[in-house]
Amino acid sequence: MHTSPTQAVILAGGQGSRLRPYTDDRPKPMVEIPGTGTPIIGHQLSWLAAEGVTHAVVSCGHLAEVLQEWLAAAELPLEVTTVVESEPLGRGGGLKYAAAHLPEPGQPWYATNGDIWTRFSLREMADFHAERDAAATLALARPRIPWGAVETDAFGHITDFIESPPSPYLINAGVYVFSAAFTDLLPDLGDHERTTFPRLARERRLAGFPLPQGAYWRAIDTAKDLTEAAKELAAQP
Repeated sequence: MHTSPTQAVILAGGQGSRLRPYTDDRPKPMVEIPGTGTPIIGHQLSWLAAEGVTHAVVSCGHLAEVLQEWLAAAELPLEVTTVVESEPLGRGGGLKYAAAHLPEPGQPWYATNGDIWTRFSLREMADFHAERDAAATLALARPRIPWGAVETDAFGHITDFIESPPSPYLINAGVYVFSAAFTDLLPDLGDHERTTFPRLARERRLAGFPLPQGAYWRAIDTAKDLTEAAKELAAQP
């Protein structure tokens, strides 16, 4: 029986330019979800801890000191190490650099993008990953399309309007389970989503875990996402 990972990497170096002015003085993961008094990364660390993670490596970049100060002052539910790239390594290189600071290099690990706010069972995802003996498993979300969709018949008559339908495509939800061996497959410099992931997909070593029905998931990219997240939070029982 495999054990679920107890270590994780949070990629928190993004500039969040589309979230200005919120990100003028703080990195994207430090933006607070309105009404909670807690930045996105605070919610992530609580979630990881609840899922059995005892150590997180936070990869900082843009305004790293703001994030480091908050982490140093906050009461955290797990051990946190921060790392800062001295020069930009790209998404894959940054992931590899952060992974080098994990306390147990021979064990599997989770990773999440610093702007994802979600709740689902990471343990279930780790089981899914282990059953498929995958090198890497991506969580997959089916977001709603932000526009109303129109259905037409073969003749070109409009038959229906659908407000914000679910996308026909699954997307990378920005949460991952990686095997210990995956770290060595990452590039030292550059983007693993253009190199490592396509190669693993060809070799059938990349798995996709669809988020369970009804699981909460949102990428906080714009001010509108913050407003929506606050609304959804207020609506929760």
